[in-house]
Amino acid sequence: MDALPLSRPDVTALLARGVTRLLLDHGLAPVLEVPLANGRRADIMAITPQGEIWIVETKSCLADYACDEKWPDYLEYCDRFFFAVPEAFPQEALPAEHGLIVADRFGAAIIRDSEKAAVSAARRKALLIRFARCAAERLTRAADPFAP
Repeated sequence: MDALPLSRPDVTALLARGVTRLLLDHGLAPVLEVPLANGRRADIMAITPQGEIWIVETKSCLADYACDEKWPDYLEYCDRFFFAVPEAFPQEALPAEHGLIVADRFGAAIIRDSEKAAVSAARRKALLIRFARCAAERLTRAADPFAP
């Protein structure tokens, strides 16, 4: 019997799993679905040991990328920006100035590094506080799902 095809959310979840494994292997601390001050939500935000902020936008397929006009809103909230896509994704469709990660459910590889753009000191502080609070709240709720 053939396996059922995966839905976009399923592919996105598997991409996120592979990307977070890669980021952890590189010493970064990733968190999924981090809300930003502009009302957007980063698919994956990660912090390097030096405090550099990376955002990774997962794209499950070309249609997912083609209908998304919000990813440029993330650029002012990170030092490095990457797209993460499955291996079969047509990579030439993505902007060359941003990083590229190819991922699956088991891991990922950085195919193209991201150009670096420095976040302002005030925004960096606000982002690091938001990131830390988001991570701490999720950890607390995982330990105690009935917490107020």
